[in-house]
Amino acid sequence: MSSTFPTVTVLDIPFINTTAAQFTAAVQHRIVQQQNTFVVTANPEIVMYAHDHPDYRALLQSADYITPDGIGILNGAQILGQPLPERITGFDTLLTLLQWGSEQHRSAYFVGAKPEVIARLKTILPQRYPGLKIVGLRDGYFSDAQVVADDIATQAPDMVFAALGFPKQERFIANYRQATHGLWMGVGGSFDVLAGTVARAPEFWQKHHLEWFYRTVKEPKRLKRIAVIPHYLRLVKQQAKHEKS
Repeated sequence: MSSTFPTVTVLDIPFINTTAAQFTAAVQHRIVQQQNTFVVTANPEIVMYAHDHPDYRALLQSADYITPDGIGILNGAQILGQPLPERITGFDTLLTLLQWGSEQHRSAYFVGAKPEVIARLKTILPQRYPGLKIVGLRDGYFSDAQVVADDIATQAPDMVFAALGFPKQERFIANYRQATHGLWMGVGGSFDVLAGTVARAPEFWQKHHLEWFYRTVKEPKRLKRIAVIPHYLRLVKQQAKHEKS
């Protein structure tokens, strides 16, 4: 981590201890300076996957910033007696950067999601972010990642957003981030929400940190993913006990 922010380490994953506004300002500064930047937005599910896969854990630790995307991370930091100020979600960070990119006439490359989602983004992005230079829009169904990386190198975007789901998106970024000097960020299912194919939880649910619950009700197949939370909290409590002793 070359992070300029203090961090709180939850199960070996160092989360930045700052606000969303300070974080995005730091990222924007790095983009302007053409500094290669790898951002991971991590929730308990990603932390647990990293816990069970040392290679993926090392890969996350090589990122420049890991943000607390998920109330479970805030809960974990609280248990450790090192509270974090707020969630810094991948989706909100994406929206902030796209708006800034439009105002500053920056360029962006989008890779991931289904072909129909990308088709919708082709219409939506230029309408919503008229000043943004969209230098690449391709779905996640590619067989040769090198071809995508070569195209990114040719286009040299300021920002690369990968919506390939974890661990694939972080592995893709770690392998190819040297292709351009810009920002590389994994954004999970954000393109689906941006395209309107998946609805984001209404504000009430967001405010009360129940976004996960709303999405589970809408997509029951997510239940399996939520099931990692009790195990995650148990491990964090063990970490807290270990640190106290």
